[in-house]
Amino acid sequence: MIKNNNELPDLAKVATKTKGVVISGILGITALVVFFQSLYTVDEGHVGIIKRFGEATEQVNPGLHTKIPFVDTVEVLEIRTRKNVETLNASTHEQMPVTAEVSINWTVMREQAFDLFKSYGGLTQFETRILDPKLRSATKDALARYKAEELIQNRSQVIAQIEELLVEEMKEYPVKLDSAQLENLGLPQKYIQSIETKQTEKNLAAAEMHRLERQKLEAQQQVNTAFAQRDAAKAQADGKAYSIKAEAQAEAEAIKLKGLAEAESIQKKVEALKGSKEMVEYVKAQQWNGQMPTTVMGSEQSVLWNLEQKQK
Repeated sequence: MIKNNNELPDLAKVATKTKGVVISGILGITALVVFFQSLYTVDEGHVGIIKRFGEATEQVNPGLHTKIPFVDTVEVLEIRTRKNVETLNASTHEQMPVTAEVSINWTVMREQAFDLFKSYGGLTQFETRILDPKLRSATKDALARYKAEELIQNRSQVIAQIEELLVEEMKEYPVKLDSAQLENLGLPQKYIQSIETKQTEKNLAAAEMHRLERQKLEAQQQVNTAFAQRDAAKAQADGKAYSIKAEAQAEAEAIKLKGLAEAESIQKKVEALKGSKEMVEYVKAQQWNGQMPTTVMGSEQSVLWNLEQKQK
């Protein structure tokens, strides 16, 4: 049985349908691409700079954002602290050659990041054209103000001088300078050796001075000991002399009092003898030792004085 030609598939319809599916797929893919192209994110510590046909138009903060696909592009600018390091050749105050490695920490100010980008096109260009040359210039200027020995002894002062000069040079730019560091300082080897020799001599001189001071202290201690012993002996002698003097004074006073008492007693006896004849005789009797006198004192004197007269 022969089939009717009318039952054959319509190839034109099939082609049209297939073409429509392909176009729909392409449009869908294009829509997805456009959708994803319109989304972008900015990480923390950065800001986004929107450029439209190459011209910077606005600044956006961290987060998810949208843009016009194929028209806008996004440049990311870091606003966290960065560190720049420069190695350079310089001269000291006495024209001695020196090599130095200096670094500076700096940060782009968030509010002025857009202006920095418009002026310099990004951080790399800013570092190359502005920051690095001024850092080298400030370092050379600071090193030239000090002698080689002062650079070694006053390192912190030199760093402070570099910071001061660099801050003055960078005050018109939208960045904040945090701290400078003189990480490496190279002087001629002969000078280093002379510094070491000089330091050794200073150390020896200091040790000798310490020894002399110690001897002086020990001598002073001996002098102080001698003075103390002398003062102690003097105090002891003074105490003994005072004791002897006090005893002598007390003894003299006792003798004086005893003499006064005896004198007073004698005076009273004299007064008593003057007023009583019997008292005179009593005293004579007290003083007699019971022996007869061996010497006759005159023809009229009785051996027993007036004993015979009393008997009559």
